[in-house]
Amino acid sequence: MIEETVNNIISDPGEVAFVVHSNVQGPIRDLTFLQRALLFAELSMISYNDEAEARRAAKVAGFDDVTFYDHDGSQAFRFRNEFDCVIACRGTEPNEWNDIQADANAASVVAETVGKVHRGFKREVDDLWPMIETALMSNQQPLWFCGHSLGGAMATICSGRCFLSHIPANPEQLYTYGSPRVGNNRYVNYVNLDHFRFVNNNDIVTRVPPALLGYRHCGNEVYIDRNGKLGRLGMILKRRDRWWGFIHGLRRRKIDHFSDHSIHEYIAAIHRAVEAEQQEMVGGGVAKSGSEFACDEREWTVDQAELDLPHLKRRDGDQPSPDTSSDDDTDPHKKSLQG
Repeated sequence: MIEETVNNIISDPGEVAFVVHSNVQGPIRDLTFLQRALLFAELSMISYNDEAEARRAAKVAGFDDVTFYDHDGSQAFRFRNEFDCVIACRGTEPNEWNDIQADANAASVVAETVGKVHRGFKREVDDLWPMIETALMSNQQPLWFCGHSLGGAMATICSGRCFLSHIPANPEQLYTYGSPRVGNNRYVNYVNLDHFRFVNNNDIVTRVPPALLGYRHCGNEVYIDRNGKLGRLGMILKRRDRWWGFIHGLRRRKIDHFSDHSIHEYIAAIHRAVEAEQQEMVGGGVAKSGSEFACDEREWTVDQAELDLPHLKRRDGDQPSPDTSSDDDTDPHKKSLQG
């Protein structure tokens, strides 16, 4: 991590200045969970910029090799250095019709993998996937995906498609921020990778498309409460926290459901958590893993025959883990959380 300096201040298309705090100088896997969360949040923010500005910001973050993908308004970046490869999908901007159309079109269609996904999100990925897949065919580095808002939904679908492609390596982890629901229950059970899904208090986008239409969230939720603290809360405490967050937002003359969706809010909360973690480690403390922050909310399909996942690839060196699960956790495809 690096100190904040004037040289690290970057502006996004919304004219909101932000500081790039991350500067990776080694493998991403060597970072703590919170440091990785901050890095991927900032790369998601950087993806909102134009190509020239994104290159400058990515270099500050430790990535000299930047490739921009754009097809009919669907956009993503590939950030690389000597250690890792990161795909960051670009999120929602109100002034871009493609993004609004994708967000509004809530019909589901059959996914390229398993189950059904949101029609608009799939279309955005369909536009970009041939370019991304071709680029990743020769990739031998650890692969990571991230995105904010619509970008989070796109990153979720892209990472899932890696299991069906001829890409050499499966994604290491997926980090999303303010992501909407992506697919139905069968699709959610299929997304078999470490996915940390950050939700900031009353972020309205995380509640659409509605669950009543069969949509479910993927991954392991990391909840940010109204005070900006990361952790996990039960349903009752979460509802209470969201209510008080809404009231406090009104007092600040803000509509909490929309202001909480800003990627800047996510970055600010995670950065504070990183600073607190570093202070604890100086005093002899130990960094927390992702499983200590996250709550797995996936709905696992009982009928294993419905999953039909013979194509899942095992990473080199991976060995089947012994069956130590309880009666309530018998899904052999379910991976343990890793920090």
